[in-house]
Amino acid sequence: MKAIWNDQIIAESDRTVVVEGNHYFPPTSIEKSFFKASNTHTTCPWKGEASYYTLSVNGKENPDAAWFYPNPKAAAAEIKDHVAFWKGVSITD
Repeated sequence: MKAIWNDQIIAESDRTVVVEGNHYFPPTSIEKSFFKASNTHTTCPWKGEASYYTLSVNGKENPDAAWFYPNPKAAAAEIKDHVAFWKGVSITD
């Protein structure tokens, strides 16, 4: 699977974990130079607190377009630190 935004592959892995229709990419599969930490957090009742990244690619930014669970609840342990995307990021084979 590939995550693409602004004509750039920002993550690629054949070991994503699919939860609620979202592909969660292993932390080692993201191109870290395109990710900037965000202060945004949200809470999921069964996964726990999510943290976000802003994508920065070729001079454009996509605020809070990626999220991850640094300390998920037990039910979501398999996605610890894995990164998922939204806000115009394409996920393709």
